[in-house]
Amino acid sequence: MAAPKKGRRAPASQGHPGRALILVLIAIVGLIGGMFYSGTMTPRLGIDLAGGTSFTLAAQNQPGKPNAINETNMTTAAGIMERRVNGLGVSEAEVQTQGNNHIIVNIPKGTDAKQARQQVGTTAQLGFRPVLSIAAGAKTPAPKPSPSQSGENGKGDKAAGGKATPGTQQNASSSQSPNAKPSTQGRAVTDALKKAPSGKPSPSGPAKPSAPVTPPQPGGAALPPALQKQLNALDCSTKKSRAAAGEKAAGTKPSDPVVACHDDGSRKYALGPVGVEGTDVKDAKAVFDSQQGQGWIVQMDFTSEGGKKFADTTGKLATKTEPQNEFAIVLDGAVVSNPRVSERLNGGNATISGGFTQQSAEDLGNMLSYGALPLSFKIDDETTVTAALGGEQLHAGLIAGAIGLALVILYLVAYYRGLALVALASLGVSAILTYTIMTLLGPAIGFALNLPAVCGAIVAIGITADSFIVYFERIRDEIREGRTLRPAVERGWPRARRTILVSDFVSFLAAAVLFIVTVGKVQGFAFTLGLTTVLDVVVVFFFTKPLMTLLARRKFFADGHPWSGLDPKRLGAKPPLRRRRGAAPTQTKEA
Repeated sequence: MAAPKKGRRAPASQGHPGRALILVLIAIVGLIGGMFYSGTMTPRLGIDLAGGTSFTLAAQNQPGKPNAINETNMTTAAGIMERRVNGLGVSEAEVQTQGNNHIIVNIPKGTDAKQARQQVGTTAQLGFRPVLSIAAGAKTPAPKPSPSQSGENGKGDKAAGGKATPGTQQNASSSQSPNAKPSTQGRAVTDALKKAPSGKPSPSGPAKPSAPVTPPQPGGAALPPALQKQLNALDCSTKKSRAAAGEKAAGTKPSDPVVACHDDGSRKYALGPVGVEGTDVKDAKAVFDSQQGQGWIVQMDFTSEGGKKFADTTGKLATKTEPQNEFAIVLDGAVVSNPRVSERLNGGNATISGGFTQQSAEDLGNMLSYGALPLSFKIDDETTVTAALGGEQLHAGLIAGAIGLALVILYLVAYYRGLALVALASLGVSAILTYTIMTLLGPAIGFALNLPAVCGAIVAIGITADSFIVYFERIRDEIREGRTLRPAVERGWPRARRTILVSDFVSFLAAAVLFIVTVGKVQGFAFTLGLTTVLDVVVVFFFTKPLMTLLARRKFFADGHPWSGLDPKRLGAKPPLRRRRGAAPTQTKEA
């Protein structure tokens, strides 16, 4: 007696289709819960739909480089600005060159315009200069000769930052974050937890904000009278005076000493020539240090040539005393950080630590990574963009999308009848997933829904409907071959699945290529198209197929009701519709 043949193992969706439907329901509830938790109930809109801010930046030649304004440098500058304001490239900030010497930056509503202005405004020169002297930010009155003046030696402002320590990960710790502001504990000037070169807490404690001009330290040289006069006259107490000082400092040649303000206005500096240029910084990023307990730090990597310059610079600074053992990180004429150095740092990397928040560490890392532009820029114009035109276009586009969706529904009802309910339910699930994900991506990665992105979502309706049609037609083909609905649903799925995956892969590949090779609004279209294509696969596999498996057990569909869309007679099924297992065909004898 022959052993019975082993049948194929039933797919999970056939045996337990309810599990997949419950999983989809849990995902929908989780996404909606995430929307309520984040407090964001609508997608973030792009500048063409919600308005925003537009900046016009004019390029300027750097001193000693009269021919820096060219197509290559302008393209490089625009690319760096786009990376600064766009993050992953889907926040829909538009950065494009205009003419020979202008760059237009459009920031959507909902973006921090002040922070964006800093990102696109601080775009020119980055350099590491040795600190010669530090004073309080206000204008210094003319000093009166006094015997006690020389007794203040070594008690100047210590806001330069922490020490530089050797090790496997060499670092220069800065006790002052780039965006620090005075606090009630007096930490605007120094860090009470700053460590001395021995590694123990410094007993000196916080220095006073009103520290006078730091006199030359032992082993250092007195400031030239002209430079000392400039430092005394420098006023960093207001934004306007700091902006004027920064513009003047940015126009100074790298080989000349300069006076500059800290970007928060609390201190002013006399600085030596540039020791390491911004182009020598290969990468900088914010990292949370949980091993040594330093909190948020900024890690810098230099080029091979930059590493040598940095080692030479830190080697010279390590032999000096405060404040001349510090180097200032100067961006567009403003000091953003000034770490203290105690030893020569080799290896081509360093770490700035002390007093950073996540935001301030990321801002400094961003400035260090992208701060060395080949040109300097000034903001010529800043205007507010209205969304009136985009709103009208969106209204017209939504009307067109609604008309198209209505025509698709009419076609599905007329041609597929009961199966149209499955298609509509699947379209509804896809719409909910798309809406909630796009809403959550706004605060998560800065995704903004612009008009082309809306077009991408409308195009996705056709892609999703096409997947349902492929599956439905496979089922109807099996019924035409004489099979009942339940085996037809399972036998038609493998072929339909293969066709759906190939079709969606082509669509996703096209969206990915379009996203990579384009910028601005077109990326919004590509991103939305790619997202909806992925969701189409998820919906078909985890909702449409399990739902069809459940409906195949219902009498209305299983018996082929005329309004089910699966009527064997209407489909022209081959008789007999069902044959008993083992029954032999009857033979007829000719007369």
